[in-house]
Order: sequence, then structure tokens, then C-alpha cells
Amino acid sequence: MHRHIATISYLLAVTAVMLILIFHLVPAVFAGLTVYVLTLKLARHFPKNMNRIAHKVALGVVVTCVITCLTSAGAAIWSFVGSSFGIAALLSTVVDTLGSLRHTLPDSIADILPTTIEDLREQLMALLGDHVQKISVAGMESLKIFAHILLGMVVGGMAAVHHFNTHDTAPPLTGALRSRLRNLTTAFDKVVFAQVKISALNTVLTALYLLVALPLFGVHLPMATILVLLTFAVGMLPVVGNLVSNTLIFIISLGVSPAVGVASLLFLVLIHKAEYFMNARIVGNEVQATAWELLSAMLLLEAVFGVVGLVAAPVVYAWLKAEVKEQQMI
Repeated sequence: MHRHIATISYLLAVTAVMLILIFHLVPAVFAGLTVYVLTLKLARHFPKNMNRIAHKVALGVVVTCVITCLTSAGAAIWSFVGSSFGIAALLSTVVDTLGSLRHTLPDSIADILPTTIEDLREQLMALLGDHVQKISVAGMESLKIFAHILLGMVVGGMAAVHHFNTHDTAPPLTGALRSRLRNLTTAFDKVVFAQVKISALNTVLTALYLLVALPLFGVHLPMATILVLLTFAVGMLPVVGNLVSNTLIFIISLGVSPAVGVASLLFLVLIHKAEYFMNARIVGNEVQATAWELLSAMLLLEAVFGVVGLVAAPVVYAWLKAEVKEQQMI
């Protein structure tokens, strides 16, 4: 009987994950899990002698603060992306740099390089596929995604409050489903927050190079501050995120001078190798997975579900591996 209940819980959990990926609900689920995990982490610091009412009030305050901070951070990022000093300006700088490089490159390579921002956008869409339009839509679609994220935060906060009200005794299926949720939350905690540490360290090293080391030698890279912020943002994607920021830094550095381009390339190679080491030590040790395992999962889910699969792959793989290890199958 116990085996049948566990099997049903696994089927329900896998079905839920598939539906989340199919209907592009990953932003909402990640927002909810973030609020849930942060609330539980902060709640551990509550005094143990708090009465029931005070504990609920404290939890409500924590949930409200977490949602407010996350919403404010998201609004600031969105404002930055849409500003004249954001991504549009960065793309314009990249196009200008590529335009200046066209005169020094062979014709076979120069003909491939974009000459306008629209050409660059079209080439990026051709590389990443039609799903780029889905993550850059505006208007009602953006409002719907924002509403999903807010709703996910609220659900995550309510789940965190309910977490402390649950009793040890529960129906068998409910207990099994809670176990699946607990493993998923643990996987999310390990992967996402470990990746935040990696991205933060990578960003600090990049900032030291772009904002300190290069100016000491009289080199001021265009859009250096934007590149630092972008490094942290795309660094949230394991392994592949660094390739985006590294490529932009190298192109803009090459536009300043070949020597700066070579110096940036050497620096980025060192950083890239360091990130592999950090992934192996931090993320890999946390979820007992190597870089090639995470990359394989990311490639597979991206091919099936697009960008949402790429983003969710590390968490989904870590969760599935934890479930398999719990059953002592590996």
C-alpha cells in the first residue's frame, strides 16, 4: 500500500512539473519558491519562546517584507532594461563596435557581422529561436507574466505560513506529496542560492577588472557599469550565462584596441575556468551533479520546452536526482 501511494505521489509531482513547463509557469513557481525558502530561512531566527499569535504576526511581516523587496528589485531591473542607459544602449555600443571592426576583418567575416541594431536582433533571434519573442513580449503578455509572478509570491508566502501550522500526522498521500515538495524546495534552495553566490563572485571579479584594473592602465571601457550588472543577471544561468556576458565584454574590448581585446579574452578565460571550478565545488557538491550532467539536462529541456526549460533544468534535474537517491537507486 505504501509503495502504491509513493508511486502516485511521484506521478502527480512529475505531471505538475510538466504542466508548469508546458504552460510557461516557471517564473511564477520560482517566485513562489523564492518567497517560501526565504521566509523559512528568516523564520528560523525567531525566538523559540514566541507564542502562537506572535509567531503568525512575525511570519506575516517577514512574508510582506520578502515580497516587497523582491517586487522592488524586479521593478528596478525592469526600469533599467527599458531605460536609455540599459540594454538598448548596450546593443547600440556592440553594433558600433562591430561596425568599426568590419574594416579590419576579412570580407568573408565582415559580411556576416550586423550593421544595425535590427540586424543584431535578427541574428540573435535566429540563434536562439522563435522563443526569444516569447520572453521579450510587451503589453498584455508582460502584464500577465507580472501577475503570475505576484500570484506566485503570494502563494509561496501562504505556503510558508501554512508550513508552521501543519501537524506531523497526515493522510498517507498528503504526507507523500509533502515529501515531494520538500525535496523540490531543497533542490531549488541548493541550486538557485548557490548560483547566486557564484554569480555574485563572478560579478565582483568582473567589476574589479572593468572598473578598477583597466582604468589603472588608462583604459575606460564603454558601458562598463552596464556590463557588470548584466554579468550578474545572466550569471544566474549556470555555465551558459557567462558566455553571454563574456562575448559582449570581449567584443567591446576589441573595439577599444586589439591589446585590450586580448587582455579581456585572457581574463574571461580565467574567469570561465574559475566558474567551472566554482560550479563543481558549490552547485555540484550541493546536488551531487557534475557540470556535464547539468549541461545535458539544460540542453534536453531547452530543446523540448524552450527557454523556460533551460532556466528550470538545473532545479528539475537536482530534484529528480534527489528523489532517485532517496529511493537508493543510485
